[in-house]
Amino acid sequence: MNPVPTAGTEECDVLVIGGGPAGSTAAALLAGMNHRVTLIEKAHHPRFHIGESLLPANLPLLEKLGVAKEVEAIGMKKWAAEFVSPWHDHTQVFQFGNAMDKRWPHAYQVKRAEFDEILIRNAARAGANVIEGCKVTDVAFLPEGQGAMIATRDEHGVDKTWHARFVLDASGRDTVLARKLDIKERNEKHNSTAIYGHFRNVQRNEGRDEGNISIFWFEHGWFWFIPLADGLTSIGAVTWPYYLKTRKKPVAEFLKDTIALCPALAERLKDAELVTDAEATGNYSYSCSRSHGPAYLLLGDAYAFIDPVFSSGVMLAMNSAFAGAEAVDRCLRKPAQAAAAMRRFDRVMRKGPREFSWFIYRVTNPTMRNLFMGPRNVFRMEEALLSVLAGDVFGKTRIGPHLLAFKALYYGMSMLHLRRTLSAWLQRKRNIRPVDAIG
Repeated sequence: MNPVPTAGTEECDVLVIGGGPAGSTAAALLAGMNHRVTLIEKAHHPRFHIGESLLPANLPLLEKLGVAKEVEAIGMKKWAAEFVSPWHDHTQVFQFGNAMDKRWPHAYQVKRAEFDEILIRNAARAGANVIEGCKVTDVAFLPEGQGAMIATRDEHGVDKTWHARFVLDASGRDTVLARKLDIKERNEKHNSTAIYGHFRNVQRNEGRDEGNISIFWFEHGWFWFIPLADGLTSIGAVTWPYYLKTRKKPVAEFLKDTIALCPALAERLKDAELVTDAEATGNYSYSCSRSHGPAYLLLGDAYAFIDPVFSSGVMLAMNSAFAGAEAVDRCLRKPAQAAAAMRRFDRVMRKGPREFSWFIYRVTNPTMRNLFMGPRNVFRMEEALLSVLAGDVFGKTRIGPHLLAFKALYYGMSMLHLRRTLSAWLQRKRNIRPVDAIG
């Protein structure tokens, strides 16, 4: 790739890599700010993607993008999250309407093929140049704030070179820039794998509760149960790496065998039929050592991927796009304020995963399970927990003191059951070992 712009080079202000929720949102926002935006997406929409559960905190973002009605038309309303534990004799339901901020009492379950297509078409309507069936093959950053040169190749083998003042990496788990810059790091505090598929004829909750997400704990991790509007239900197991390493059967059979290890879930799937290819994936948790650099930002999963137990992925991706678009706009219009804009962006990128990860690292711990299955609203702790489950970790809702009370209760109960706590800590330390470290 020629390291400098030439007569044949395409020009844009911002080039976005990836047309998922983060990339499409950022492209729409920046195009709406009158920047010349090009979005490069390797696939063609609609395309399958896992991660169908949104959070109430997504709703104001969808409204700001102007796509709330379109998403409502394809979504199934999700009023609550329920937790099912084999170590407890009841199901615990958390109603989002009981969170501290009552404005967003529900979210949606969506088929990502439909949801992501709504977002990328919205980016095109906003004025972004959307190119599908095209991959970024190289990125070279230019000195002295001149931006970057980006090489692309489309599905017909046609190569192009782009000069952009800014590059936004929203390539998801492909992590295009993180791999190039060697800044992607395995999350040493968490490690998991997943197997999943879509099922028909699943026993769902009735009435308004039909769209609730269910989380089932079991010996090797936890399951998600996400009802979709077309009658299908997304079922997946997030497990410790050692468990997926035991697989000797095809993925579909292994998924069914895994479901059988969770009697409460197996009962709801006794008449179910797997209607999609079952898939398995590893390397589930990672982050990057930095979120930005000269002329680039990392958005959503291109920056960090955390365990999806709280359905935070799409919300974090879209929120990063809002923060990223604001930062890029400031950098392009007022370069003297670029450093401050980048610092604000970085704080947003670190805050989301940090707030969720404290719970994620402990969600399979017996003490945390007991607190989830027997919530208390002393000092409004339950309302604060519900605010986290709803994704309200960036807003002005004052949940900090109440979360501190919850965390103090967790640590206090852990100390009261010190032997159990130490045993669980040692077991988790063994569980999060990477597959290549398991003998």
